[in-house]
Amino acid sequence: MGARSGRTIGIVVGLASLVVTNLATTEAARAQVPRSSVDVPASQTVAQFRDPKTGQIWTPFNVGQKSGPPTPQDLAFDPLGQAVYVKGVITQRPTIVPLSSVPITAGPTVPIVNIGDATLSAIPGKRWQLVVYLDNNSANTVAPLLTCRFANSGKLVEETHVLVPAVGAGLRVGMVIHGPKTDLFVDRATCAVKSP
Repeated sequence: MGARSGRTIGIVVGLASLVVTNLATTEAARAQVPRSSVDVPASQTVAQFRDPKTGQIWTPFNVGQKSGPPTPQDLAFDPLGQAVYVKGVITQRPTIVPLSSVPITAGPTVPIVNIGDATLSAIPGKRWQLVVYLDNNSANTVAPLLTCRFANSGKLVEETHVLVPAVGAGLRVGMVIHGPKTDLFVDRATCAVKSP
């Protein structure tokens, strides 16, 4: 094999490795798209049991109640027609639980604080709660401010400002944000970082 064909093979191998490296970098960048807000539908957390003979689904809310067609009282509540909301803006200071470390990547394309996954559920007889995970992508300790809105079919039910305690550099934390009492219907919550 001549020097020219050896150089050609070297150039081709070099270009191939450059393309593979660029593709891997692009895929890694796509996988780490920052999120500074989260929109969460309500999840069903009530335990249920399906009767194998009748197909009836039993929950703590319907066990022991009479069966048959719904009564006028059962049909009286229309979640879409709910017009009640909590006036003003509620301020809360949740307790945070450190969970793990995250890479310190804050910069032009990565926010200082990033909201991760979240779940919205109702604690029967108490309040709606939003479990939120937050990453501090910076090398500094920060005390973020979040704004969360609990809604029913797009209509505001309650708005809250969340004053998060100091989160250490490169730390992932979890917290519970309380919403309205469960006698108000909520089907969605949104949470956004206001600062830093």
